[in-house]
Amino acid sequence: MENKDTFEDAGDQSDSSTQSSEPSLGNIGNIQPLKSADRICILTSQRNLQLLDDMVREKELMVQKTSDTLSACRLRSKMLAKQLDHVDMEIEREEEAGNVAAVSRLQAVSSRLCTELEREKELELRLALTLKQNLVELWQVETEQGKYNILREKLQKDEEELQMQYQEEREVRICKEKITALQAEGTRRAREKKEEEARREREERNKKLLEDAKRNHEKAVCFLRQSMARIHEKNAKEEAKAQEHMERRIQAVLSLKTSITSNRERLQTLQILNKAKALEAKKEEMKMREAILAEGGNVIREIFLHKRQQEHEKRKEAFRELQKSRKMEIVSRILQERASIHKQRKTQSPTKAIKAHGKLGDALLQSGKAWQREETCKHADGEISQPWRSPSVCSSAGEGNAPQGESPENRSQDVLWESGDEDTERDKTLLVPEFPGLWSREYDLHEVPKAEDPTQLAIRAMRKQMSEKKMEKLQTRILHKQTVPAQEHKGGAFHSKPSCIHFKDFDVGQIYKKKIVLTNVSYSVNYCRLVGISEWLKDFISVHFDPPGKMSSGMSCEFLVTFKPMINEGLEGEVMFMAQTGSFSVPLKCTVKTCMLALDKECIDFGSLVVGETISRTISLTNSGALGARFRVQTSAGATSTLRAAVKAAPARVVTEHPSACDPEEKGSTGPVAAGDPNKSCAEPSEGMTPCAAQESKSSSATEQLGQRELNNRSDLVTDNAENLVELSPEDIPTEIMLGKVTEGEIGPFSSVKIPVLFVPAVPGDVRAEFVIMFDNPDCKPLSFSAVGVSVDVPIWVPQPSVDLRICLYERLYQDSVEVRSRATTALRLKFEVCKELSKHMELLPKTGYIQAQSSFSAQLKFLPRQSLPEDAGSYFNAETGILEVPVTILIMDKAKKVNFTVHAIVTTSDLEISPAQINFGYCTIYEAVQANVTLTNKSILPQEFGFVGLPEFVEVQPNDGFGIILPLESLTLDIIFKATKAKEYSFELTCKTEINRQFKLSCKAVGVHPPLELSHSLVQFAATALNSVSSATLDVLNSHVDGNPLTHPVPRIGSGNPVPVGPTSFEFHVPQDCPVTITPSVGTVLPGQKSSIRVSFSPALSDQQIREEAARRLSTAAVPEAGAQISSDPPQSPMGKTRKDSKKEQKKLSISILRGRTGSRKSLASVNSSQEPKAEELKPDSDAYRAAQVSLMRSFRGSFNKYIIPCSVGSGHASGEESSGSFICSPHNTLYLELHCPAVAPPVLITSDSGINRADFGDVSVGHRMMKRITIENISPGKLELGFSVLNPNGPFLLVRAVGTLEPGENKPLIISFCPSEDKWFLETLDIQVAKTNLSLRLSGLGVVPSTECSVGEVLDMGYVMTGDTVTATVQIKNTSSLTLPFFIQLESLSPTWDRDRQKIPSFLTSSLQRTEIVGTQNYNGFSVFSVSPTEGKIEAGMSQEFVVTFSPDHESLYYSDRLKVLLFGKQTAHEIQLKGAARDHLMFVQGGLPLDVPVESLAVTSPVAPREALDRGPQGAVRSLLLLLEFVEGSAEPARAEITVGAIQSPQLPSKKAVEFRLDGGAELARAGFQLDGPAGALERGQLGSIGVSWVPPADLQTSDPPLVSALLTVKGDITECYRVLLMARVVSAAAPTG
Repeated sequence: MENKDTFEDAGDQSDSSTQSSEPSLGNIGNIQPLKSADRICILTSQRNLQLLDDMVREKELMVQKTSDTLSACRLRSKMLAKQLDHVDMEIEREEEAGNVAAVSRLQAVSSRLCTELEREKELELRLALTLKQNLVELWQVETEQGKYNILREKLQKDEEELQMQYQEEREVRICKEKITALQAEGTRRAREKKEEEARREREERNKKLLEDAKRNHEKAVCFLRQSMARIHEKNAKEEAKAQEHMERRIQAVLSLKTSITSNRERLQTLQILNKAKALEAKKEEMKMREAILAEGGNVIREIFLHKRQQEHEKRKEAFRELQKSRKMEIVSRILQERASIHKQRKTQSPTKAIKAHGKLGDALLQSGKAWQREETCKHADGEISQPWRSPSVCSSAGEGNAPQGESPENRSQDVLWESGDEDTERDKTLLVPEFPGLWSREYDLHEVPKAEDPTQLAIRAMRKQMSEKKMEKLQTRILHKQTVPAQEHKGGAFHSKPSCIHFKDFDVGQIYKKKIVLTNVSYSVNYCRLVGISEWLKDFISVHFDPPGKMSSGMSCEFLVTFKPMINEGLEGEVMFMAQTGSFSVPLKCTVKTCMLALDKECIDFGSLVVGETISRTISLTNSGALGARFRVQTSAGATSTLRAAVKAAPARVVTEHPSACDPEEKGSTGPVAAGDPNKSCAEPSEGMTPCAAQESKSSSATEQLGQRELNNRSDLVTDNAENLVELSPEDIPTEIMLGKVTEGEIGPFSSVKIPVLFVPAVPGDVRAEFVIMFDNPDCKPLSFSAVGVSVDVPIWVPQPSVDLRICLYERLYQDSVEVRSRATTALRLKFEVCKELSKHMELLPKTGYIQAQSSFSAQLKFLPRQSLPEDAGSYFNAETGILEVPVTILIMDKAKKVNFTVHAIVTTSDLEISPAQINFGYCTIYEAVQANVTLTNKSILPQEFGFVGLPEFVEVQPNDGFGIILPLESLTLDIIFKATKAKEYSFELTCKTEINRQFKLSCKAVGVHPPLELSHSLVQFAATALNSVSSATLDVLNSHVDGNPLTHPVPRIGSGNPVPVGPTSFEFHVPQDCPVTITPSVGTVLPGQKSSIRVSFSPALSDQQIREEAARRLSTAAVPEAGAQISSDPPQSPMGKTRKDSKKEQKKLSISILRGRTGSRKSLASVNSSQEPKAEELKPDSDAYRAAQVSLMRSFRGSFNKYIIPCSVGSGHASGEESSGSFICSPHNTLYLELHCPAVAPPVLITSDSGINRADFGDVSVGHRMMKRITIENISPGKLELGFSVLNPNGPFLLVRAVGTLEPGENKPLIISFCPSEDKWFLETLDIQVAKTNLSLRLSGLGVVPSTECSVGEVLDMGYVMTGDTVTATVQIKNTSSLTLPFFIQLESLSPTWDRDRQKIPSFLTSSLQRTEIVGTQNYNGFSVFSVSPTEGKIEAGMSQEFVVTFSPDHESLYYSDRLKVLLFGKQTAHEIQLKGAARDHLMFVQGGLPLDVPVESLAVTSPVAPREALDRGPQGAVRSLLLLLEFVEGSAEPARAEITVGAIQSPQLPSKKAVEFRLDGGAELARAGFQLDGPAGALERGQLGSIGVSWVPPADLQTSDPPLVSALLTVKGDITECYRVLLMARVVSAAAPTG
């Protein structure tokens, strides 16, 4: 409905243009057209005049030709006459000269010239006569032409009138088309206007909805953020409180549980240790008694003296502990007094220092308290450590830490609880100040002293008010958000470099300066000004800063910080600035010089050492601080030099309030020992548990582990070391571990000192010593380390206790000497013993010997490992590793002592394994070499030399001709190359020898084959070929087998089999699929004594898989930044409104959230990359990514070298596919092999167009059409190139239109190639671009296609009968069956420009019906075509169909409407011709059938279209029409002759009533007498139905052949009117041989 309204509106808009065109149409309609008779007369006259003109031109041409020929004849006659005269003169001259020969010759020439001259004269006469006749005829024709000059002028005028009439008709049509176009244009504009208005309304509505949605979303997001912030803040506070509460409860429960468990376990451990100690004492006493009794001494006296000695040692140790505790007490009091004096000096500092900010005061106050607590802890340590220090050297760790009945934990808790009271008591003992002051009470640093001037107070208050106002103004007005269209800047507006101002290791009195750079990192212009520095830094720090004014984003400015230290204390603060976006600060830190000392190790282990020897070790003391110190190394007060007990006593530990009071040795036991840093105060408590509590838990767990180990090993250790308990007195114990020359000195800043420690064993046993390093700097804590060693003592010793024979081979003898030394003063008798298991393989000579005092003795060791060694040695030999460890004992016969030493050896085999042990080369032709690989494995762990010796002449071993060195356990792959010399069976052995003369055999078998064919070259080495280029080589396949006698020469055979028969032999090359090699021909037959040439071509190209992988890699690389851009998110914002107490916790949470966000982004980025990563198998060869990857690989190609071996099957007989094909018997043993060496290089020239494909595919091109293609080539080599091109086939369809001469490096130029096919087939050709030594092959291909289509109708399309004024349509479908798109154009013959000219011919109704060739029949009176087709032009895609609608619209009654429809392809090729036929009636009934009795062309006179209506008005009875039915009876046939008349009723919407059509054929008796019979002579028809009347004829008996019957009948048809037809029935008899049509 909308379209109808649009058309109506468009019609209204175009009324004006239509009305303006109506007058011109009326004027044109008033012109009377020429009559058809006049037109025919004009055309006939024109044709006759044209014939006359043609005859005149023809006669003129003949006259001209004759005159030209006559002139030429006369000219030749003149020349012949001149030549004849010249010859006569020569004859006279020669006669005078007497030259008879010349005269004879000249006379012959003269006679010939005379003959020719006569002929020319005769020809001249004939030509003159012919010219005269032609002139007469020409004059006659010109005379006749002159008679028609008046007619010519008249015809010219008539023709001009006719052209004017045609012009006027065209103008009428043009006007009508313009009117229609204007109406359509108006309709289109109206429709576009409505669509534009609707689109604008829709866009405005969508825009408004989008803006409302955004506005609502922003409000909702804002409210949601505020709500979420409040909820998060509240939850964070609650969570923090709950976490702190829970941690406190957990710590309390854990500490209680730990205390209970440790107390219980320690009590049990102490009880067990006490019992074990008592038992041990009893055992020692019993052993001592037995020893004294054995020596014959006084038991009571010796035991008494031993007990006295033990008591003395205890008292001495107690005295030492007492002295140590007193010393520590004195030192602690001295340090405490120093701290109090230092504190008093600080309180009396100038007023400026007192005015410092709270931070400095807090820092100083905390440091003072820390020093005070440290001294207190030291003092407490000195007092408490005395009663709990173990007096016994052999006391256990548990005894040293706590007394019986009280655990260390309880004691440490008591110390913690009483520390406050002890501090107050000690404070009372300190020096009393001279007068009471600030130190006597807690001083408020913010309180102004009363002594200040009131004016200063007022000025200070005024400044404070002004600063507050400025800050409010800045916060309310100045601060702006930095925003850009994409996002808002968050964070600091300026970035400082460095981020922290750090003055490190400063000296008091010096001046330090640092320059700091500030950079504007915001998104827009910003300002920056200096606000100030921290209050407590103003006395030491000064800042020089010139405001730079406006600073663009990314601009920097500088400021200078000057530090002048006045006191040797660390400072911290910040330099504050104000920017347009808010305030920011740069942290500032000042640190003093410190001394940071550490040892590189905690314990020096000397190992085992024989008594009397000396060994030295060093320990490094390193100072990583900037302050030097003086050190002194001394022996630890609580350590002993020599320990003989199994359970070593640990130094006592007392847990106090602070870690500084803990034993430094305990710190050194867990890691590298480091001196304390003053900046790192030990008084900083951790969350939930103090450091001392943590130290307590560690100490308790260590004690528990120690006690458990002691409990488990007590019985064994006591038994083994009981004899060591009886030792000398402390005065007699020698010092075995001592310090070297360096015991004290100065260590500078950032330096290190090495301290030597000596070990001189004097008494056998374990030795341990503890050392401590003291420093003069009170801030440096003492460092401790220990040294341990073991001393042994025997009369003799072996300098080499382990004899290493290294690697030995089975069945080989190895010797070595064993030296024994004696430290005894007398000679000793020695006996060497080897374990029984190895007595067969090892011995020492001599077995018994004497060693003199203080001398040495050598024995000879012989080792001959046999193959039974793994079974005999037992546990001494490891079969997997081959390691042998044999203990050898040296017995001292007189003293019943022994010395052991060990003999080490690695025993290995000397075998070489050859795998496989046997090689079967199979069948090998005499023209090739067969290679087999064997693996030579060295079973030994020693390298061995090997070599293959005694090789036959037909065998070769590589590499190095079978000689070499094989490494331990190495496997070498050797190539055994066999080349048969003749056809026979081979069986031989190869021998491999080693350097120790061992032999290993390798068996080989082969069968020699002599094939019937051979190759002229079995190896082809191609030159370096560029990618996508081709290199070729030509070979010959030879058949030299012409005689089958094996006695005279070798004949082709397999091994010792029968010879191959003489005859044609065929071959076939089998090229692998992925091999870039082609062989042509690959199959062929060679006759005896002949050869066949083959061509081998190598065309390297990139593999498809390689290109796909490169394309996938490039796509995944390109997708990474896109995925990163999608995943990028805003950094988390720090929560606002937090207090300073919670800032650290919030920062920790913030850092965790940032890390989580980054981790999530990485995961999401990886997931995006994995989802977007393309698969190599999914890429198509015609995709852009695939071609781009191919070009990239070609540019980066570095060359390759490949070898290919192509098998060639050989068999007797002809190959399949040839003319005399027989049985092709192919034996696999006669196979020949062709080896190809194929190097590939990158091309110097690359085709950049069509994604770098070396193929120009023109596709499907219609035959006779030309297509141009532009191909761009680029020079990718570093030098200038001269290009050459191969010659294309001159008769082919390809043509190089434009070539390229030179190319500079990196330059690209286009080639233009055209393709014009002449046949319907594929055209393939190669254009070689010749560059230096390589060629780039460009394959040209194209398919010439003859357009082919299929039409749904035949040659005739009959539209049937139609009522006058009706319109009938029919559909014609044309399918494109070719492979290219076809442009079509539809042409009707009635609209052809040559139709008027064709109508001037003789009318077709004057000829016989068999010769009639009417194409265009009756046409409409209204000037419009009776047939029309839509569409008239377009394109039909390949494989698609196009439907054409043919419309039949007659405007008057006629039975001979016809036209011809032509389908033209490419504007000139006729694809289909369809004859269009139709008939029109003014009434609804029609009759058809029989032979036509009227002409198919209407009268030349113009019939008015009103005539039928007038005839209808005159009455229902019209004129009688005639129909002729011809029935032909075939003589001798049993079937009658038949004919048929069809009566139909037309279905038309013009007639409203559905009136039936009735018909009747009245024959009567006359038809029956003539032999005619009727079938269905009457009937009734509905609209759209057809009825038929059949007529059959059988000749009667009295039929006269010369007088065929002719009978008439009346056919009456009643519809809207009644029509009568006279049907003429004619019959005749024809012979069966030649029936007529």
